Amino acid sequence: MAGLFGRRFDRNRDGKMSTMERVMEVAFLDMVMDSDEKTEDNSYEHNSWDEDDPMDDLEAAGLDPIDLEFMDEDERREALEDAGLDPDDYEF
Repeated sequence: MAGLFGRRFDRNRDGKMSTMERVMEVAFLDMVMDSDEKTEDNSYEHNSWDEDDPMDDLEAAGLDPIDLEFMDEDERREALEDAGLDPDDYEF
């Protein structure tokens, strides 16, 4: 059974959502919801794109930072290079 975000959080790719995978999905949703902050006039202001965050570059290149963390160094370097990014700019 797919979760709220389809199979995006099915980390072991077995087609089923384990308890831990569901927890990661809910934690992600909570993080996204917290990215909106209330302003003084009680309206919501969405946090803008942080140009200094290297993780934004990874996601813009179509890479998942969590998947990269689980790769060995050679696989990670190759994935970053294939995406046109400098592997030396990232620490995992």
